[in-house]
Amino acid sequence: MLHSRRTAAAIGAVALTGALFAAAPAQADAAPGASASPKSAPKSAPKGDGAKAICKRLPKTEDRVNAAVTRLNGDATVSGSIARLEQRVNNAKAEGHTEIYTYLNDRLTARKNLLPTLQKRQADLKGVSTWCSAQKSK
Repeated sequence: MLHSRRTAAAIGAVALTGALFAAAPAQADAAPGASASPKSAPKSAPKGDGAKAICKRLPKTEDRVNAAVTRLNGDATVSGSIARLEQRVNNAKAEGHTEIYTYLNDRLTARKNLLPTLQKRQADLKGVSTWCSAQKSK
């Protein structure tokens, strides 16, 4: 029985050594500086402007932008609105939580800056919609 354990241990050691030697060439290929595989090669530059895909996604894009503008313009009861965040900023200031006030006020500034960007995007999407409709009629 002792002999069979030693034999099994020796076979295991030989198998482990063989596995290590077999893996060595694979590890050498993955070394830094090795040539890039085809999967990691850069993709080619776009051949068009993606107009077809933009027109296809236009309704969902318009819905998303409109929902965001509506939410931002909502009153203090609307989660995510500027008015609600203003109320939270005022509450933090009144309670003397200066760190919370600073954090929320910075978020409020970012949110207020987002609204004109989204409104501009709404106007741009109207032009895109007109263009996409004209393309369908051609």
